[in-house]
Amino acid sequence: MSKLHLSMAFSPYDRTSPLVDGRVQIEGVTIDPFLLSPEEIFHRSFGYREFDISEISLSSHALTTARGDSRYVGIPAFLSRVFRHSGIYIRTDRGINSMADLKGRTIGLPEYQQTANVWVRGILSDECGIKASDVHWRTGGTEQPGRRERVPLHLPPEVDVQPIGPTQTLNELLLSGELDAIFAPREPPCFTQGVPFIDRLFPDYRPVEAAYFKRTGIFPIMHMVGIRKELVEEHPWLPVSVYKALVQAKHVALEELALIGHLATTLPWCVAELEQTRKLMGEDFWPYGLPANETTLSTFLRYSFEQHLSPRLLQPRDLFAPSVLDLSRM
Repeated sequence: MSKLHLSMAFSPYDRTSPLVDGRVQIEGVTIDPFLLSPEEIFHRSFGYREFDISEISLSSHALTTARGDSRYVGIPAFLSRVFRHSGIYIRTDRGINSMADLKGRTIGLPEYQQTANVWVRGILSDECGIKASDVHWRTGGTEQPGRRERVPLHLPPEVDVQPIGPTQTLNELLLSGELDAIFAPREPPCFTQGVPFIDRLFPDYRPVEAAYFKRTGIFPIMHMVGIRKELVEEHPWLPVSVYKALVQAKHVALEELALIGHLATTLPWCVAELEQTRKLMGEDFWPYGLPANETTLSTFLRYSFEQHLSPRLLQPRDLFAPSVLDLSRM
């Protein structure tokens, strides 16, 4: 049997580089890798299905799956995970001293359905009782004008989500005072430039995020992997082959990270950091598969439903190829 020749798009992570340089192979497949930013990958994947295997947004996949129009079959390999308390940027002259103070504010978001923002709004709801309808949301590009939701939304009227003007950016509106805060995965320029009245809500965010993990056991998932549905229907063995390769590639990345004789990253104490992380979060602190991620995924899917993104409450199994879930329990 000749191998399939497939395109595969993801960001250049240590946990995917073994697939790019050939140290790890996908059984039955040769790949053409595309190393791109998540924003470009999601635009091209969800808008045009350009890639056969793709890094995909957890939020976009969840809401399209709930609607019944997902274009991808999910694989429980979670390429991006990030604690998100670091991504809340505020004006310090508005009396915002805690998450509870965000109620009733006008807050900018790159996209309402963006996975990072689903997590932050969910934390606001669980820990402060602030619902999506308690905040005025304004969406658009943080640095460049013209950004819109990559997936059409159907929100109830009580949730105030409005796009900013076509020539405006969230960064400009935070500076001018039209926004009280921004939730964003990337630092806005006004923060990196050191504008004195712009800061993180949690300047020392690491202990806050560590406490969140200790309290909940959740390491938020941002991105997973998807395979075009038509390919899975034609080649039902493909999800298992892709999943096994991704698990192996992550294993290679962690082995390299633990090498103290010659450091794999340009950080002087990366091995010590790895050891400290495992003390806090466990040996397999970045797990793949469903069993170790059921609580995290269930929490996210509840958030997506409560925030009026998913039209029905999904179960974690609904997101993935059944054959891969069975394999992950072996």
